[in-house]
Amino acid sequence: MTGGALYRNLLRPALFRFDAERVHHLAMSALRAFALAPWHQRPDPKLAREVFGVRFPNPVGLAAGFDKNAVALPAFEKLGFGFVEAGTITAAAQPGNPKPRIFRLPPQQAIINRLGFNNDGAEAVAARLARLKASGRWPCIPIGLNIGKTKVTPIEQAAADYLSSFEKLFPFADYFVLNVSSPNTPGLRALQDKEALNQLLAAVQRRNREFSPARLRPVLLKIAPDLEFPRIEEIIALVEQHGLAGIVATNTTLDQSALPEPLRREGGLSGLPLRARSTEIVRFIASRTALPVVAVGGIHDADSAMEKFDAGAALVQLYTGFIYEGPALIARINAALLQKMESR
Repeated sequence: MTGGALYRNLLRPALFRFDAERVHHLAMSALRAFALAPWHQRPDPKLAREVFGVRFPNPVGLAAGFDKNAVALPAFEKLGFGFVEAGTITAAAQPGNPKPRIFRLPPQQAIINRLGFNNDGAEAVAARLARLKASGRWPCIPIGLNIGKTKVTPIEQAAADYLSSFEKLFPFADYFVLNVSSPNTPGLRALQDKEALNQLLAAVQRRNREFSPARLRPVLLKIAPDLEFPRIEEIIALVEQHGLAGIVATNTTLDQSALPEPLRREGGLSGLPLRARSTEIVRFIASRTALPVVAVGGIHDADSAMEKFDAGAALVQLYTGFIYEGPALIARINAALLQKMESR
């Protein structure tokens, strides 16, 4: 039995018998231990690529939301990921929304979550990252840090809130992602409106230049799949205007029309039901800008990953697919990429 089949047929059914958030905490504890293992997955050098000035040993990454507090970063390199995006991290620590707040939908290979940016806060995460650097165990893959607005911060003070996290985390990020698209923080998606987004991007890039005038940190914007195309065009224009490095497409969706009525509930939907819309948005963005697109949404096998690359994605990220398919999914996607490269 292959590793992927072992996960799908034995390990996943056992894990899915328990509460999703409890299993996640157990998995993170196991990954912290696994991070101490003395071996690494070594990707084929042909998979390496440079995107927004950062070298990625392979283009398959872990999406934000899995390691919210950056507690197990070395483990993901050992699993074969080409990069990790930790977070979402907010300026102040916060518990998130009331439990239960993660719901698996196995027949649909989907998840609904309404976590609400539960995390330890930027100061605690920065201290953890400083300890990891000092330990000599810092991973050799790029580390992205995804930052969002603290729930209690008024929307008119959002820029200052993001800047607080940006400043504390700056020394540890290979790139940043501004999350303005989670559906689980009230009012957050209003930051995708033109005026609010213009102010936020201007403030972050101004601070970026002050911190590192010789080498800016790449800053990307993560957008929602529920935006209409005219709004996405406005966002692309602002991202280009302010010199951001790229766009992450997409976050979870509020559109649950693909689900049977009894399964619908408050929160953001991820997984296979998001595949087509996410790909549509990746293709739309890639057709209108040269900015790199990081694709996330509905990637559960090599075909769905290749669909994103064919639509114009420079990199892809896994979250729900990783939960349903396990670590073997990373190798399957990279193998498909190699096969495609060798067939040219």
